Amino acid sequence: MSQAPPRRTPHTRLKTRQLLLLVALDEQRNIHRAAEDMAMTQPAASKQLKELEELLDVQLFERTTRGVEPTIFGEAMIRHARMALANLNNAHDDIAALKAGLVGQVNVGAIMTPSVSLLPAAVLSVKRHSPLLRIGIQVDMSNSLIEQLQAGALDFMIGRLLERQDKAQFHYEELASEPLCVVARVGHPLLGEPRLDLARIAGYGWVLSPPGSVLRHKFDMMFRRVGIEPPANVIDTSELAVISELLRQSDLLHAFPRELAHNYARLKLFAIVPVELPCQMDAFGIITRQNQLLSPGARMLLDAVRSVAADTYPR
Repeated sequence: MSQAPPRRTPHTRLKTRQLLLLVALDEQRNIHRAAEDMAMTQPAASKQLKELEELLDVQLFERTTRGVEPTIFGEAMIRHARMALANLNNAHDDIAALKAGLVGQVNVGAIMTPSVSLLPAAVLSVKRHSPLLRIGIQVDMSNSLIEQLQAGALDFMIGRLLERQDKAQFHYEELASEPLCVVARVGHPLLGEPRLDLARIAGYGWVLSPPGSVLRHKFDMMFRRVGIEPPANVIDTSELAVISELLRQSDLLHAFPRELAHNYARLKLFAIVPVELPCQMDAFGIITRQNQLLSPGARMLLDAVRSVAADTYPR
């Protein structure tokens, strides 16, 4: 007796053009313009959308007088469609690179400290063995990097998982904590003062991460916990080039990761102000998506990051 063929589940019947149509509808919010983007007629686009909604047994878009708006089901499908298309694009790039004798493309994100303390050594180690491996590095805050990781734009990242994020979606491998210190220009008047405390430095002007950032919240709370108002004379920026120039031309202060501060102090770009900050950032680590299949190049770079981290942050 012949065995019946396996029943195809909805996800096995999804078509790439349907995923592309979802993304086009999300971007255009108009079925006519989305159809034009897809080089198809509007009736054909409407038919594909109807077939997809029947396949999933949910309504993906609300039709309005101005166009279409995704429902909660539509938003979920659009997010997964973008990830699936990004993975397909990465697979195509990997195959093309392998056929050309290369290794492929790796995209990694990092917050500031590991982008300096870990990534350069890891990347150079990989490039010595695989000089044609293309490596893209994105330096940003953790919340922005997490969004890029979710969308499939990054293979992995080095940063923090924040409280508001769904930790079930990610795998987190802790690497190190991040204590802070105060930096200023070389020759700053505070460098010669003994017994500095928070009350003394609160009266100076500061360059700080923007309000809403984790660092800014911890910095402000550090003062409030001891009954001191946080500094009021503040310039908000997280751009290192801008911070460096502001410090160089003034007596402004800046709260900076201690590990990076020592590197910059050795180069005489900053000086470390001799005051203890009872404040540190939460630990950072390697973050990947759960059940993610990394490319050979991404695994190679990830192993190199782990190796450099083991030497840089011994347990």
